[in-house]
Amino acid sequence: MPDTEHQIQLSAPATVTPAGEFEIMAITAGKGNGWSFPAAVLQASLQLWDHVETFVDHGELTSDGHSLRDLGGVCHSPTWDDFDQGIKLQLKTSGPSGPLVEALGRELLAETSPHKPGVGFSADVLMLADAQKVVTKILRVLSLDLVLHPARGGAFIRALNSVQPTTAQENDMPEVIAPPPGAAPAAPPASADVEAMRTLLNVQTEQARLAAEANAAAAVRVQMCAYLLDSGLAASRLPAPAQTSIRARFTGQAFDPKDLTTAIEDQRQLVAALTAGAIVQGPGRISATFNDRDRLQAAVDDLLAAPRDEASKGLVVSRLSGIRELYHMLTGDFDYHGGFYPDRVQLATTADFTGLVKNAMNKIIVERWAALGRAGYDWWKKVCVVEHFNSLKSITGTLIGTVGALPTVAEGGEYTEFAVGDSPETATFTKYGGYIPLTLELIDTDDARKLAAYPRELANAALRNISKQVAAVFTSNSAVGPTMADTGALFNATAVTTAGGHLNLLTTALSAAQWEVVAAAVYNQPMLIKNTAGNYGTGPKQGINPKYLLVPRALQLTAKQVLYPSLERATQIYTENMQRGEPGDVVTVPDWTDVTDWAAVCDPLVAPALYVGERFGITPEIFVAGDELSPAVFMNDEHRLKVRHFLAVWVNDFRPLHKENVAG
Repeated sequence: MPDTEHQIQLSAPATVTPAGEFEIMAITAGKGNGWSFPAAVLQASLQLWDHVETFVDHGELTSDGHSLRDLGGVCHSPTWDDFDQGIKLQLKTSGPSGPLVEALGRELLAETSPHKPGVGFSADVLMLADAQKVVTKILRVLSLDLVLHPARGGAFIRALNSVQPTTAQENDMPEVIAPPPGAAPAAPPASADVEAMRTLLNVQTEQARLAAEANAAAAVRVQMCAYLLDSGLAASRLPAPAQTSIRARFTGQAFDPKDLTTAIEDQRQLVAALTAGAIVQGPGRISATFNDRDRLQAAVDDLLAAPRDEASKGLVVSRLSGIRELYHMLTGDFDYHGGFYPDRVQLATTADFTGLVKNAMNKIIVERWAALGRAGYDWWKKVCVVEHFNSLKSITGTLIGTVGALPTVAEGGEYTEFAVGDSPETATFTKYGGYIPLTLELIDTDDARKLAAYPRELANAALRNISKQVAAVFTSNSAVGPTMADTGALFNATAVTTAGGHLNLLTTALSAAQWEVVAAAVYNQPMLIKNTAGNYGTGPKQGINPKYLLVPRALQLTAKQVLYPSLERATQIYTENMQRGEPGDVVTVPDWTDVTDWAAVCDPLVAPALYVGERFGITPEIFVAGDELSPAVFMNDEHRLKVRHFLAVWVNDFRPLHKENVAG
C-alpha cells in the first residue's frame, strides 16, 4: 500500500542567544499524536528546519495560515543531537510576538517549580506515512510554534548570552544555563510583556479555548468520516442490507478508515459465502453485446470520420479499405447495375448500404452543426426562442395584453371588466432542401473523402440558412422589418400611442452614450393592453434592459469597447466580459452587410420576441434513396442523399427589439 501524505502539528525543548536567542529542541524520535517518528526520518529532514518561522499558537489546519501578529521568531542552524535523538535549533525572537516568546522562554528556564505551565514547541509538518502511521518522510516543515501541551518533544533547552562579548575574557564566559532543580530561581524580568504572557496563559481561559477547539475538530472529523462512509459504501458494491448494517455501525461518529475497510471486507466475505452456491462460473463477464450491424456501423463511421455511438467507442473492428468495399460487401453488385444480389453478398446481415451511410452522415451533420455553432453561426440561439410543432399548419403566435393596474372596487360596488386584448402574429413553415448524388462512378473510384464532405456541406447550408432567416428580420423591407399585425412595420419611429406605433427606430451611430439611450427606450416601452383606440401605449413600463447588442462584423470592436470597458485600449483581447454583472453582450451577425446599422434585443428568457419554429428537428434530416427500385438508380446510376428542413421564423412582439438604421 503506498504511503499517504498528512499534515500534523507536533511539539518540542528550547535555550536563549543574544537579544532573545534560544537553543531549543524542535522534535525528538518517538510517538506524537498517534504517529511514530523514526530517528532516521528526522535526520533526513534536517535541512528542512532551517529558517522555519515560530508563531504563538498553531494556525487552524482548515485556515489560510498564521496571522502576522502571532510571529515570534525564526529558527536556524539545525543540528542532530545523538543523545536526545532529536533536532536542535537556534531560535531568534522577532516579530510582534517576539517579546512574548523571549519573556516566556527566560521565565520557563529560570522557573524551578515542578508546577511549570505545559508550554513547549510544536512542529506543523507535511509528511508521508504508511498504513501503521509510521512516518516515512517529512516533506515540509511549515512552522515550529510555541503552544500549550505540545505533542512531540519540543522545549526550551537554554538561553544563549544576551550581551555580545567585547573582550577575550568575556568570550570565555560560560553560557547561561537553566539552574538545576532545587536551586534558587533567577528572578524573571519584570516587564509588561511577562504580565501579558501570564494573562494569556490563564488556565481556565486556555482550557475553555482548547475545549472549544477540540469540539470543533471533533465535529469536522465526524463530518469527514461521514463523507468517507458514503464514498466507501458506494464503491463497495455490496448488497443494500450489507451496506445498511455497516452504515448503522459507523454513522454519527469518528472512526479510523482502516476499521471501515475491514468492515467492508468482512461483509464481502460473508456475502460471498452466502451466495457462492448460486454463482455460475463462465469464461468471462459480458459487458456489452454487438451484432454484425453494430460492427459495420462502427466501420462506416470510421471510414467517413463520423463520431461513433457511445456504446461502440471501444469496439474493435476491421477497417474498411473504402466505400467500394462496403458497397460490394452488402449488395453483391460488382457490375454496378444498382441492384441487390443475395447470392453474391459477402456478409449476410440486416444492414443495408444506404442505411449505414445515412446514419454516419447524420452523425457528421450533428458534429458539424456544433462546430459551426462554436464558430458563431448559432448567434441566433441567444436572441430567439426555438419551438417544436407537431404539424405544418400555419402558426399563430399570440401576445396577450396585460392588466395595467387593479382598479378600486367600492363597498357593494360592481367589478369592472379589464380591457385585455391580444396581438396575433402569424407565420408559415417553409421547406428547404435538396439532394446530392452519390454516383456509381464515385463508388467505383472509392472517393470516400468526397462522400464524407457532403454532410458537412449540408450542415453548413442548413445552419447558415437559419442565420440568414433570423438576420433578415432586421434587414427586410429596407431595414425596417416585416409588417406586424397592428399594421406597423417592426421598426418605426411612430409614437406608441398611435395605432401601429412602435417607437423603436433611431438613426444614431453606435457609442456608449447611444447604447444608454436605446437601453432606456427599451426599458420604457409600455406593455400591450389592447390594440384599440384609447389603449395604445397605456400599459405599464416593460422595465427590462436589452441584453444583447447585435452588430455587423465591422462594428464588432466598437461594440466590445462599449460593453466591455477594459477592451477600450486592448484591441487584441476579446476573451472575457468585464461588465462585472452589468447587462449586455455583443452578438456579431455574420449575414449583415450594412456596416453602420445595429440593434438591441432583450433576453428571450425574460422578454421573448423572435421565434424559430421547427417541425422535425432544428437540425436537417438526411434521407438516402438507393435501392434497385429507385428511379434515380435506374435512370441516373446514382444514389441520392436528400436533405430536408422545415422552418418558420417570426416576430411575436416589437417591444424587446430596437434598431438603429445609421446612414452610411
